[in-house]
Amino acid sequence: MDKPHGIDTAGSTSNTAPFESMHDLLQAKDDTSRFVGLALLKSVLDNGQFAQDPEQLHKLWEAVPPKFLDRLLRAWRNDKIKKTEAQNMVDLAVAVLHTFAILLPESSRQENRIIARTKALVKALIERQVSRYLFFGYQLTLSSPPATTQLILQTLLTIVSNPQGALEMMSIEDLSPLTEISVQYALVLDIVEFTWANAATSPPDIANVRDSIAKTIPILQTVFKGTDAVTFIKFMGSFLPKLAPEALPRDPNWLKPLVSILRNLVVSRPTLAGRAAYTQLASALLQAYPVTCPTLIFQNNAPANADNKPFSYLFVNLLLIDIRSSFPTLLSQLNSSGYPAISKRLAAAFDVISSFIGFLVRSLDDKSGLVAFSMPPDMLLKLRKDIAETMSLTIEYLRDRWDASFAGASGLHPSARAGTAATSEGTRLTLTWDSIEDDIRADPLILAGIRALAIWIREDDNENLRNESAGIMDMLIELYKSSTLEKTDFRYPILLALEGILDTDDGTASFLEQGGWEVVVRDLDEMQQDLARNHVPGSLPTNGEAARGLEIVRVLLAVLDHPSTSFVQEEWMGAVVAAASMKPIAAGFTPMILEFQISILQLATALLSKAAGGMQKRYVTSIAAILGVARQLEGIASEMDDKVDAKEFVGLLEDVRLELENLRYGL
Repeated sequence: MDKPHGIDTAGSTSNTAPFESMHDLLQAKDDTSRFVGLALLKSVLDNGQFAQDPEQLHKLWEAVPPKFLDRLLRAWRNDKIKKTEAQNMVDLAVAVLHTFAILLPESSRQENRIIARTKALVKALIERQVSRYLFFGYQLTLSSPPATTQLILQTLLTIVSNPQGALEMMSIEDLSPLTEISVQYALVLDIVEFTWANAATSPPDIANVRDSIAKTIPILQTVFKGTDAVTFIKFMGSFLPKLAPEALPRDPNWLKPLVSILRNLVVSRPTLAGRAAYTQLASALLQAYPVTCPTLIFQNNAPANADNKPFSYLFVNLLLIDIRSSFPTLLSQLNSSGYPAISKRLAAAFDVISSFIGFLVRSLDDKSGLVAFSMPPDMLLKLRKDIAETMSLTIEYLRDRWDASFAGASGLHPSARAGTAATSEGTRLTLTWDSIEDDIRADPLILAGIRALAIWIREDDNENLRNESAGIMDMLIELYKSSTLEKTDFRYPILLALEGILDTDDGTASFLEQGGWEVVVRDLDEMQQDLARNHVPGSLPTNGEAARGLEIVRVLLAVLDHPSTSFVQEEWMGAVVAAASMKPIAAGFTPMILEFQISILQLATALLSKAAGGMQKRYVTSIAAILGVARQLEGIASEMDDKVDAKEFVGLLEDVRLELENLRYGL
């Protein structure tokens, strides 16, 4: 195989690559030879002659003297070099580094030979010139032309795309060459985001990431002052969800100014890009700072606009309008390149609405006056109507999207949609016409929409909306069955939704018809099995799982208590046997887990109480066993440090014991 063609020292095309010549020049002792070798190397790299020869490419990269590259990048500071010559030196070093950063394999990009150039690249962005006329000592001026600046930023982005490069960037104390040009070059914000996200993957450096965020965000806020700040707001909304909570400052001083920037953008009624930016930032802030940000974002301590409408009214109303106006065309855009961005924006809007509903409920229930929120009654009623209308359209969209993905028709039983057909494009379900690539269960809009709907129909006593929600019961049950912690987990929001839906006759009937009882009981059984293995370290349910278990019990009790449930089915009595065999947790429990165990006894008691006389007699031995479990749990509860919780738990267990003893005496 012939060697790659190249360019000889005279600049003409030859049949043999000038590998040896370039290698010798780069390894020479004098800078002139090195510069010639680097210029030749740039020409060869630009022609792509070593792109398919990784071995030769790596040898040439190893031949480039790192310190020589650094001197070229610092050429601006050498007063003995003319500015045009210095410009050429910087441009050459940047171009070579940029090309190698693209062509080298990932393993080479993580080596110190390229990562150690980070600081020099950053300093090459801006020249510090001493000015005797400024009291501050110096002024910052752009030292590289736009094309070179762009190459530097692209190279830095490649470097910080791995943890080692991100940590190198974090070690630079002065990032002003980057931050000062962030308004002109949005790529700067990508570099900062990748730096924090990748550096945070190293547990020992999380504190440094936190400090860097606390230091850098106020600087960026100052840099973007006087602009519409859409780019900055988009950046903030992008990086906040990517970082673990421990990597974020706990009570940052930039939070209030950031919310002020967000509120100003909302009031200015920006373009679609601006609406997407403030929606995603609001969602990110509410998730990152759930205690502080709801009040900062939704409080109405100042008029939001010339009409003196409260900010929360204006903000939520704009989000609702965005959702409602987007639904009619969403299905037709499923296979478009722009759908992921639309889905992300609308999912963020739903998350903000969910947070607002929770904030509104807390403010209405608050007796202490700590929640600073008020809204005129007429606006509150108008907002309630708009939310209800939006949720109704959400149900309609979820129905259509699910039919397009799985069901084929509203309410079609799973057994009727299991068939497939062989087509020229492969084997597919016979009744679907959904997105070619994306799974509905991975669509963030679906989860966010169900979560907002669940909170609303549980908190707002709207029977019509709950009846409409019963029409998507098949979707809710199927999503519950397919949920896992590793993938999208729909279980908790679906349980919240079921609390409201099961208040209706249609809801309870649809839940049982779609096999809802069996699905949620299976989930409950898995948690009870974890309880049975409580002697194994790490096998106890987490507080989150216990909270989900409590919701399952509430749902099942709602089915039992509904007037349409006239009898207890035999297969439901498995919960009684499980309660009778439950082992109380005496060590390592939390109040949430204890409450979960008590709820299992309450479910078993409700089943026994509603069961027919003959069925009760068949489970008389289970009654005795459950009474024994209740006594043990009562002893555990009475020894809790929190006496208020202890008294409440003991009272619940006494009710269980009294009900079961009355049943046993009546048999």
